[in-house]
Amino acid sequence: RKTRQKAKALAKEAGFSVGYIHLRSMSQEDADAFARSFFEDYDKEAMILDVRHNSGGSIDSWIASFLERKAWYFFEGRIGKTRGVDIDWNQQYAFRGHIVVLIDEKTSSDGEGISRAISELGIGVLIGKRTWGGGIWLSSDNNLVDGGIATAPEYGVFNDKWGWGMGIEAQGVEPDIEVDNNPREVYDGHDAQLERAIKKLKNWLKDEPIPDPLAPAKKPDMSLKDEQCFNR
Repeated sequence: RKTRQKAKALAKEAGFSVGYIHLRSMSQEDADAFARSFFEDYDKEAMILDVRHNSGGSIDSWIASFLERKAWYFFEGRIGKTRGVDIDWNQQYAFRGHIVVLIDEKTSSDGEGISRAISELGIGVLIGKRTWGGGIWLSSDNNLVDGGIATAPEYGVFNDKWGWGMGIEAQGVEPDIEVDNNPREVYDGHDAQLERAIKKLKNWLKDEPIPDPLAPAKKPDMSLKDEQCFNR
């Protein structure tokens, strides 16, 4: 909560609006956390997805499906557009701004999966430290009679670019911008990775601003005229 407040305060000071999403893992509860944060801020100029210390799960493709959405047409009512009241655009809730993902050495498993997805799909930029390095999937369904569970790596992953392991297994996801958080500075309330994300987004928005969509012209009058009605 404090990091979210700090992100929004830093962005406001830098002159832009930002959404902030923190995911501790990639479970059902975290899907709820994503929804609570994302839909509140889907219309901001920038978004920070914080998966530092993320312990993994299996919702990376679900999250990516929202972040991949593109606005391809826009709505406007008879009396103009009122943000937050009218429907904005289609695809609904598509995020039109710039995205930064915060990662660190304790980002693991599916936390690494969503980080790699955002990088590979060209959705955003990664900032922080190289991640943990666990890219082989398991099903966690090997239940024992005493109620315990035995797990082992089961499903390797690959694509044409990275081959087996997607550059994750035993390697970790490398950030686009490497920033380490000094423990003493963190204790004193400084978050160098978050501050670097704000700086990156500020410069990014300067180079590639996210303007509100403008209607092309006055709506055409397509009603039938008297003579057209009589001729029919």
